[in-house]
Amino acid sequence: MAKVQSVEPNIADLVNGWLKSYKLPYKLEQESLNSEIDKALDEYYSKSGGKGGNRPDAKLLLQDKQLNYYPVLIEYKGYKGKLVKLDADGQVDNMTAKNEPNFNNIKNYAVNGAVHYANAVLHHTSYTDIIAIGVTGYKDSSGKLQHEIGVYFVSKDNFGVGQKVGDYTDLSFLAPEYFDDFIEKVKSLSLSDEELERIKAQREKEIDTSLRKLNQDIYENEKGLSENDRVYLVAASIIATLGVPNKVAPLEKSELKSLTEEGNRDGDIIVRKIRAFLKHKNIPEGKKELIVRTLSNTLLTENINKPVDGESQLKRVFSKIVDDLGIYYKIGLTTDFTGKLFNEMYGWLGFSQDKLNDVVLTPSYIANLLVKLARVNKDSYVWDFATGSAGLLVAAMNEMINDARNTIASPEELAHKEAKIKAEQLLGLEVLSNIYMLAILNMILMGDGSSNILNEDSLTFDGKYGYGKTNERFPADAFILNPPYSAEGNGMVFVEKALNMMNKGYAAIIIQGSAGSGKAKEINKRILKKHTLIASIKMPSDLFIGKSSVQTYIYVFRVNEAHHKDERVKFIDFSNDGYTRSNRKRAKNNIKDTDRAKERYQELVDLVRFGKSKLNILTENEYYENTIDPDNGADWNQSIPIDTKPTLEDFKRTVSDYLAWEVSQLLKKQGDTSGK
Repeated sequence: MAKVQSVEPNIADLVNGWLKSYKLPYKLEQESLNSEIDKALDEYYSKSGGKGGNRPDAKLLLQDKQLNYYPVLIEYKGYKGKLVKLDADGQVDNMTAKNEPNFNNIKNYAVNGAVHYANAVLHHTSYTDIIAIGVTGYKDSSGKLQHEIGVYFVSKDNFGVGQKVGDYTDLSFLAPEYFDDFIEKVKSLSLSDEELERIKAQREKEIDTSLRKLNQDIYENEKGLSENDRVYLVAASIIATLGVPNKVAPLEKSELKSLTEEGNRDGDIIVRKIRAFLKHKNIPEGKKELIVRTLSNTLLTENINKPVDGESQLKRVFSKIVDDLGIYYKIGLTTDFTGKLFNEMYGWLGFSQDKLNDVVLTPSYIANLLVKLARVNKDSYVWDFATGSAGLLVAAMNEMINDARNTIASPEELAHKEAKIKAEQLLGLEVLSNIYMLAILNMILMGDGSSNILNEDSLTFDGKYGYGKTNERFPADAFILNPPYSAEGNGMVFVEKALNMMNKGYAAIIIQGSAGSGKAKEINKRILKKHTLIASIKMPSDLFIGKSSVQTYIYVFRVNEAHHKDERVKFIDFSNDGYTRSNRKRAKNNIKDTDRAKERYQELVDLVRFGKSKLNILTENEYYENTIDPDNGADWNQSIPIDTKPTLEDFKRTVSDYLAWEVSQLLKKQGDTSGK
């Protein structure tokens, strides 16, 4: 059978003819569109997986009536069925099961290739809205050319995955007289909450993969860098490449020249860019200087700036970080980004086992659970006395901002509220300086809520704002915590300190289970003299699998109301949370929702708030209400009592079993006798 010949040249003639008839300023494969886009396409990995050489078959830069620019990238193919390859969820399938680029699909399908180019522009330029178009075709039995068109919108808002705009038979929607209507249609596109969550989860898996590769690369190939150096280099590189619209341009790799001239070394250039960025952010002067001073200790060392074969180690590491991670923080994922980074890097940090337990990252779904259990809303004042990478505060900030957006109708009022949430309604304490830098970076990436992340010891903290209102007490009414378990009482000492500084509100902490069964007995008794234990939740034993092996509980408190001996505490066995976890190092995903996990977590929040009436998925064997003795302090981990007294049915069953055994023995003896 004769090999089917590609009709790509025919498709190119057809589509280029359309563009010409619309009088559009299109550029072909080898032509330049503008230096920014050309450079982005050249620096991004190619369709075959190598570096550079991305060349769309046609490209344009169009402007709508609002004077916004839209890059348009077009890819041609010449075979039937080669328009687009979608995954099981109907998204453009450009990632493998290992969360790495699927170069086979990118190379062989028109839309997949165009979306790949669009991500290059999204990653390496200031453009955040791109049109990706794929066109393929074939000749039918009569020899007539048939064509198919796929039009997708790739943007920061859809995390770069691409959304189908509509079905088209030509490209006249790009013509000047129709383009504004097309853009209105593009702007009306929306993803459901479920689709956004699925895409976000996919992108977060990709972040995990990229971070692992980056960390392994730096560890194996970049000698002389300490664990702290690696953390600070990633922080510095990200801050330097964020930029401030119309004020500070993101640092480009090409700006690092690997010079030895004092003041113009690569480290000097990065420090200047960081200073420029921080100048335009709502961050107190003292904190700006602390950030610059801490990062400079790594950035300005001699060895990292010394050129070898014309390139400094700093430029090489900077380039790796930008290439591997740039897309993720540019598209604005509201994830605990540096928490993920830290969780990868802590494996190299050489902590003792106690310290390993102390610095384990709280999974994002547990952070969200704690925030909901502490009843956080837009008006809350939230603090965390063992901030770590600020994952809990990121979760609180997102919850507060979402509540504000859902309840405030005035855009001006909403903008003021969001600024206040970030600057005044969050406070975190972290005593370890290297982790403190991660917390600051995390909050900057999440939207500048870093003003009151303080490098202080929680146990000597005076309760006042660290910046801004330094003479005022922080009016905390929500407390969330995953404490260092090696501290006194497994960390309950932090709980006592925080709750006693609050006048009202709620608290939710996740802690080692032994804290509620004797290890923190005296602290717990003191806590109950002033505060009420509402709920005790037994969490899955493998919650921190691969990182820590402790059994954890969540305790929920009502603040500033002494625990009455008749108060009914909700004891919930949440060992089955619906997730199945594994500890396979090469697995693409070590946690899977296998039994309605999201619904179970919402039900848990409802049970703590409203009681037994909310039982649905969980059973009565997993929910139990009882009192505790406020003068005991070691009875916080109760489970539903098992009645060991035999019932009449138990007796009947036992007698029945015994008689059956007796009969079988008699029959057996009778059989043995007759056999002789």
